[in-house]
Amino acid sequence: MPTIFRQDGFAIMIYLNDHTPSHVHVFKAEAEVIINLGNEATPPQVRENIGMSRRDERAALMIVGERQAIFLDEWRRIHDKGKNRPMGD
Repeated sequence: MPTIFRQDGFAIMIYLNDHTPSHVHVFKAEAEVIINLGNEATPPQVRENIGMSRRDERAALMIVGERQAIFLDEWRRIHDKGKNRPMGD
């Protein structure tokens, strides 16, 4: 699970063999919030909060929202590996 971004004590990760919809896992201390990335027409939304304070949840959502396009590109880069490639490559 690569960490794709760190800021203000938050670590934002994308699991390698994760499921859709595109999302990130945001950790701070022992807490986690899972944020769906949305798409070009839909903003990110919190899907699940596991022990994170509302204040930190809002901060995490803001960080992800500010970098939505970058994180979507990274999700696609990680999860589209091997797709549309000829067999045998």
